[in-house]
Amino acid sequence: MSQPHGPRDGQAGTFRIPGGAPQRGQDHNRQHQGYDRQHQGYDRRPQGGYRQPPPPQDPGQEVPQYGSSGRPPRRKRRVGRILLIILLAIVVLIAATWIYLESSFNRVNALEDYAGRPAAGKGTNWLIVGSDSRAGLDAEDQERLATGDAKGQRTDTMLLLHLPDNNEKPTMVSLLRDSYVDIPGKGKNKLNAAYAFGGPKLLAQTVEKNTNLRLDHYIEIGFGGFASVVDAVGGVNMCLDKPLKDPLAGIDLPAGCQDLDGANALGYVRTRVGPRADLDRVIRQRQFISALMDKVASPGTILNPFRLVPLLADAPDAITLGEGDHLHNLPSLGFAISGASDGSTVSTSVPFSGTRSVPKIGSVIVWDEAKSKALFEALRNDTAVPSNVIVMPGG
Repeated sequence: MSQPHGPRDGQAGTFRIPGGAPQRGQDHNRQHQGYDRQHQGYDRRPQGGYRQPPPPQDPGQEVPQYGSSGRPPRRKRRVGRILLIILLAIVVLIAATWIYLESSFNRVNALEDYAGRPAAGKGTNWLIVGSDSRAGLDAEDQERLATGDAKGQRTDTMLLLHLPDNNEKPTMVSLLRDSYVDIPGKGKNKLNAAYAFGGPKLLAQTVEKNTNLRLDHYIEIGFGGFASVVDAVGGVNMCLDKPLKDPLAGIDLPAGCQDLDGANALGYVRTRVGPRADLDRVIRQRQFISALMDKVASPGTILNPFRLVPLLADAPDAITLGEGDHLHNLPSLGFAISGASDGSTVSTSVPFSGTRSVPKIGSVIVWDEAKSKALFEALRNDTAVPSNVIVMPGG
């Protein structure tokens, strides 16, 4: 019968009997007879057997500093995982806010096709309307905002904003509410009467007919919504050359620079106090709306959750959009409006030749036919607005 093989170095070895006690001298023999081969360049695998030592490292090869696992340190992996979670949370928050706003805006069918509608020109045209509708305001709010108790729908503010497709400046045109214009199906009347007769749809159609410009977007802001937005951003700073007092608009403002809250801001853009009445008012409206857009887009609002959150909460109730308008259309609108304060947006009113009194209608403003046509043609063709047709603030 063949003898059992001994260790590979040829030395005799002893074998442990299963269940028995270790044989005397076994540990001593293993230590001194070469059973442990670590000093000979071998190491023992956990399951038994041997492996060759690793090959010598090339001196020019860079050795990763990850340790024996070959992976980045656990702390770095944890920091990367936390940053990824934060990034995903921000993306989800932005997406949720976008969906909330997009689905929460009020919508109105203001722009639709009709026989004789002007063909689309170059650039993009917005109709911006400030409605004096008291809908949604209780008696306390009407008293606080000095809106009066007028019934029905009217508009105190109408702006035409043109965004060019080329390098020309945007142009913001105030459409004077007392402008004497043709209202489809209603004859000649004041421009704001179109809103009272047929709401946003008839007003938009009237603007298109009298300017020969096709409107692409519609936005409307109501009394209560306007005041809420101003309060949400912490008020808007305006500088008055002289005191402004109007009991009907609910304001008594001293001269100098001051922050206007929602109620005072509403009275400021509504009042017709001044030697030129409606013209003075549209000048104040352009100045204030531009300052408001600057405040909305400022870091003090965007980075301040105590202002940003109320602003986002109030915006859907404050704004009514056309049925084809969306949230992504608004940034370019806001930047163009704010540009009126620094001259990057041309700001003017429709040129007019004077005023006259019309029986059963009252005092109206008559557009200068040649200059107003030149203004609207420039907008239609995306060309520079002639300087002689620009009605400058204070001019």
